[in-house]
Amino acid sequence: MGSMTVTDSASFPTPPPGSGTPDVAAELVARSNRLGADPRNTNYAGGNTSAKGTATDPVTQQPVDLVWVKGSGGDLGTLTAKGLAVLRQDRLNALVEVYPGVDREDEMVAAFDFCLHGKGGAAPSIDTAMHGLVDAPHVDHLHPDSGIALATAADGEKLTAECFGDRVVWVPWRRPGFQLGLDIARMKKDNPQAIGVILGGHGITAWGDTSEQCEANSLEIIRTAELFLAQNGKPEPFGPVVPGFEALPEGARRQRAAALAPVIRGLASTDNPQVGHFNDSDAVLEFTARARLAELAALGTSCPDHFLRTKVRPLVLDLPPSASLEEATTRLRELHLTYREDYAAYYDRHAQPDSPPMRGADPAIVLVPGVGMFSFGKDKQTARVAGEFYVNAINVMRGAEAVSTYAPIDESEKFRIEYWALEEAKLQRQPKPKPLATRIAFVTGGGSGIGKAIAHRLAAEGACVIVADLDLDAAETVANEIGGPDQAKAVGADVSDGAAVERAMQQAVLAFGGVDLVVNNAGLSISKPLLETTEKDWDLQHDVMAKGSFLVSRAAAKILIDQAIGGDIVYISSKNSVFAGPNNVAYGAAKADQAHQVRLLAAELGEYGIRVNGVNPDGVVRGSGIFAKGWGAQRAAVYGVPESELGAFYAQRTLLKREVLPEHVAAAVFALAAGDLSLTTGLHVPVDAGVAAAFLR
Repeated sequence: MGSMTVTDSASFPTPPPGSGTPDVAAELVARSNRLGADPRNTNYAGGNTSAKGTATDPVTQQPVDLVWVKGSGGDLGTLTAKGLAVLRQDRLNALVEVYPGVDREDEMVAAFDFCLHGKGGAAPSIDTAMHGLVDAPHVDHLHPDSGIALATAADGEKLTAECFGDRVVWVPWRRPGFQLGLDIARMKKDNPQAIGVILGGHGITAWGDTSEQCEANSLEIIRTAELFLAQNGKPEPFGPVVPGFEALPEGARRQRAAALAPVIRGLASTDNPQVGHFNDSDAVLEFTARARLAELAALGTSCPDHFLRTKVRPLVLDLPPSASLEEATTRLRELHLTYREDYAAYYDRHAQPDSPPMRGADPAIVLVPGVGMFSFGKDKQTARVAGEFYVNAINVMRGAEAVSTYAPIDESEKFRIEYWALEEAKLQRQPKPKPLATRIAFVTGGGSGIGKAIAHRLAAEGACVIVADLDLDAAETVANEIGGPDQAKAVGADVSDGAAVERAMQQAVLAFGGVDLVVNNAGLSISKPLLETTEKDWDLQHDVMAKGSFLVSRAAAKILIDQAIGGDIVYISSKNSVFAGPNNVAYGAAKADQAHQVRLLAAELGEYGIRVNGVNPDGVVRGSGIFAKGWGAQRAAVYGVPESELGAFYAQRTLLKREVLPEHVAAAVFALAAGDLSLTTGLHVPVDAGVAAAFLR
């Protein structure tokens, strides 16, 4: 077997400085990143790559043959050396002699752990045998749409020969594992001219004597298949466009999607709460407009990576976009019930006594003609990737139908993969979800001060966060601090403008599928005596805090009711909502309005499982947007202290003698929303370090 040489005194493949020998791991990671960066080559977290080489055994100080292979669950595009498993080649080869056969296939994965070299590295994946047993220094296993199109064609073996001649060999479908590794190893040995194989119903595998040659062979297979499909494919493989099912114009499409998203998310969350993602790409809109949509969607996806993410098949709305929202939502609920019954029957048909329990009967993919696709998962990334995988599946179906007939693997085989004990074990190894996982929070005034602290805290506890602020730049800064589009989205919104609030909520729904937790935090204050308070002062403060909270709560309540999974509305009111302080009549009255909205909405929305509570802070000086914009100077003047000492002044007048910070308010919001107070509504929580005059009576 060919190999590259690398000297290394540690357990991980880093050559000593100045050795002049190539770093096998670095070369493998670079190749993997290049291949994984192009979605035509493989999907997210799909496929694996490997390289063989020699290192020094730190115990014997003798050379030892090793194989570096992408570990379980990693992604080629973002792979690092830490994501590689490193195994001894001699021990992998020895497994061939003790392999007990396909009936005990799963036992071999545990055996890989006893082949590991040194410490560290990733857990070996199910495909490790493919890489270790194929007699080639470098191996790539990928899931390109073009390759899977041939792999899922009814006459895929014949088409593979037509496309590649004898340079690529057909391997019939077999579930990933040790026997598949043996099959591919035998195919390579029997076909020395071949550069790789098409794996029936699955993907491709290529090899090479060098990393460069392996990558080139992978790309040759992928691009040759693409060209073959383009040159030999028939037009309209999905059938003609159905009149009335064409895509709506973008504006109308997005508006319709935002109206349907909460309903669909609520249905998809029947068994387990889900985060959503919306996709209205050309590939989706074309597929949903065609006559064969229902027929092909019912066949389901094929590549194991696809249906593990997308479930065995999607839910398809069978109405045109011209149907009324009432008709569409009624039909979606009917189809959802049917989907759940069908999925339970699918489980019952194939489950064995030792099968894992059914994980949930709700769809992961919902297709809406003229509008787009809604995909769901335990977090935003999972939901987004599920949608990307279904686009891969659409491309596969298009390619297979263009040159043949789409013929995915049998349903029983899909079940074996979906409810594989090894897959279940992988799910069980995942870390426990954070308290606010799957929750979608909408925080007004989130660009600074208390709102910024709340946004950061909710995101740290697992929530997806919409950072809404009049200052879009500030909101974008906070969203980027939190971690980007899979964790947070910035929206610009003047909460005193009803249309602006509706637009912001629409953006939230399209970003994450809905809203679960609304924090009415946007505010400002102008400290003046009664006789100096103008109508403009009064209107501005009431427009932002009293009217703004009303507008945000009204828009959110519509979404929460449509979702039918409960939710929370939290008002950041103030100690001043119950305490009569000097020179702030407009501010205090607006805060009192907010405080009573809490009570009114708690009484009205309780029947929908929506809890409404408030937080009453006081003296939040450091980090506060309000205090930084003049309120601090005004209040310092009222109390006759330097502005720099205002926080300490407020602290000394409290029972606890402690200064209140934005983080303390954020902690109260988390406490109200995290679940331990699930039967609490209509409450105001003081966060003021103890102001006796503001005690609630």
